[in-house]
Parts: sequence; C-alpha cells; structure tokens
Amino acid sequence: MKDYEAFLKLFSAHLDTYREQLATQKPHELYAPEDYILSLGGKRLRSLLALVACDLFDKDVKLALNSALAVELFHNFSLIHDDILDSAPLRRGKETVHKKWNTNSAILSGDVMLVKSFNVLQEYGFKEFKKLSSLFGKTAVEVCEGQQMDMNFETQTEVSVENYIRMITFKTAVLLGCSLQMGAINAYASDEAQENLYRFGKHLGIAFQLMDDVLDAFADDSQKFGKQPGGDIISNKKTFLLLKALELSDTKQKKELQKLLKLKEKEAEKKVSGVLEIYNALNIKNISIQEADKHTKLALNFLENIEAKQEKKEALKKFALELLNRNT
Repeated sequence: MKDYEAFLKLFSAHLDTYREQLATQKPHELYAPEDYILSLGGKRLRSLLALVACDLFDKDVKLALNSALAVELFHNFSLIHDDILDSAPLRRGKETVHKKWNTNSAILSGDVMLVKSFNVLQEYGFKEFKKLSSLFGKTAVEVCEGQQMDMNFETQTEVSVENYIRMITFKTAVLLGCSLQMGAINAYASDEAQENLYRFGKHLGIAFQLMDDVLDAFADDSQKFGKQPGGDIISNKKTFLLLKALELSDTKQKKELQKLLKLKEKEAEKKVSGVLEIYNALNIKNISIQEADKHTKLALNFLENIEAKQEKKEALKKFALELLNRNT
C-alpha cells in the first residue's frame, strides 16, 4: 500500500466530502446507516485500484475519483446485505448495520447506496458515462449471481471445484477487474489495454480468494489474519480446500471427512484438527497454493501485455504480490 498512499489519501478526502453531504440529507434514518458503514474503514482496495489504473496510463488520478467512489458505495452496499444474509453481528469489530438499527432500515440503506453508486457516475460526460455504467451494471449483476451461487452451495450436496472458481470469480474477482477497467476508461486507455487490465484484476481476485481460503485453514497467527483460523471448516463452508479434498480422498478418507463435517460447534477443535489431518495427508495446502499461483501468473501476464511505463507496471505487480502475501 505504501507506494499508493498519496492516492489513498486523495480518495479518503473525496469520500469525506461525500459523507459530509450525508449529514444534511433526510430522512436521517435512511442516510445515517450509510454514513456508519462508510465510517468503518477497511483498506479501500477496490476504490484504490481505479486510481492506480488511471495513473498507469499517466493521467491525473482525480479523473477516476468518482469511479472509485461508485465502487466503494457498491462494495459497502453489498457488505450491508451480505451481513443480513449471514446474520453477522459484527463488521470490522463493530455492530453490523442491521444490528445497530434493524433489518428493514439496513435493506433500505443498502438499496439507496446501490442507486447512488450509479448516480455518481453521471458526473462524467455521456460517452464516458455510457462505458462506465455498462461495465458497472454488468459487474453488479455478476456479484449478485455469485452471492446466490454461494448460498446455493450451502444446500447442495455436491459442488465441483470448477463451479467454486466460477462463484468466487463473480462474487469477489469481477469487482476488482471492474474497478481497474473503470480507471482505464477514465484515462482514455485503448480497448485492448482496458480488457487486459480487467483480466489482470479478475485473476488477481481469484488468487486472492484462494489464498484467503488457505489462510483460514492454516494461518498460525489469528491476530495477523484478522479472524479465527478454521472458521470455514467449523461452518462447513465449501471452499476450494474442502472440495479438492472430497475430490481426491479415497473411500476411507471421504467417509471420515463426511463424519467430521457433521460434528457440532461444541466439538469445533476436534473437527478442525481432524479435517486438517486429512488436508495434510492429501497435500491440499500446496495444491491450493498452486491453483492460486496459476491465477497469479495469468494476472501478471495480462499486466505485462499492457502498453504502459515498465516502472508503473512493476509497482502494480509489487502491490498485487503484497496483497497475496507472496514474495515471488
């Protein structure tokens, strides 16, 4: 993040200006939850990428500020609704919007954020707005499709690894690609450069989610990771690791794995240790990292194909690898 701190400060100031306007809007009960979710912080990664993309083509990053704001509003709308769907009590250590207010207020505030995420793009000229809104609308639909796929997986007895990759592509990765392409549109980059940057972001997002799955199961430092390791195992979440283990396990291992998945929360420690023992026997950690590496390499290939200053591409490559906690 250090290389892009100035961009982050610029966006934070832009977001603060937007939030100041929320304080005067009524009814207060509609806009206070929006201001609250935006106040909870986070890395602002998705919005930052729009500015980074604009800079990649040597254009003033201020051109992409409203694209970045649109992405930030959409992302936070999705968090409000995700927390409702998951019945989550906390978001970044604070009460979720539906807990602090109520479910109806949270749904409505999320809805208005979604609408406003498109409204801020109207600050651009017609041709630019048309390109931005077309891409943004397509991405918004895909994110919702990905969320529905994830929900469907909860009740499906069999989910393929291919379907899991498709789900995380839509739910997580396409918004990274979208943000980067929006910044490229603001920079008037060529269609080819825009497409390559989108694909860079998409494959980076897939790799990021795969590494997150690995860290959930194998992280040694829960404070550094930011949540309890083994949470996905405890909740029977169909991650790449679990699906690959079910695919590769022999009859005995599969039977034991299915038995472990039926254990209740009071036996969480036994469940996590048992599942990890099977993962280790099947080399699941390394297989998952190899899959993440495959998408990382694809992402970097798309980045290399873009006509831009090599030093700026190197800075973005370094940033991407830092996100993945990788050194190579």
